[in-house]
Amino acid sequence: MDGKVLTIIIGMMIVTYIPRMLPLAILSRINISKGLLNWLSYVPVAVLSALLAPELLLKDGQLSVNLSNTYLLAAIPCFITGIYSKSIFLTVVTGMAMVVLLNKFM
Repeated sequence: MDGKVLTIIIGMMIVTYIPRMLPLAILSRINISKGLLNWLSYVPVAVLSALLAPELLLKDGQLSVNLSNTYLLAAIPCFITGIYSKSIFLTVVTGMAMVVLLNKFM
């Protein structure tokens, strides 16, 4: 392997590792209030919502909340499956199956 390629790979490893390690190292030494921890528990849900909303609600850059939006229709059984099963695997399988079925029959 070329030395330049190895240097780039090691550099990318360091740049990827530092943003993950620094907050852990710093925050592990600080007492965080219960209110802040409670607030931080909503961050994953907010990020997931921000990632999913455009995919589910927009089609060709336009708001599409109708029966021709297969992704939005497939999200409904996924949401129900996730609520009742609490299984990410079952939810993903449900979503994949629904997208296939909806694309085949619509």
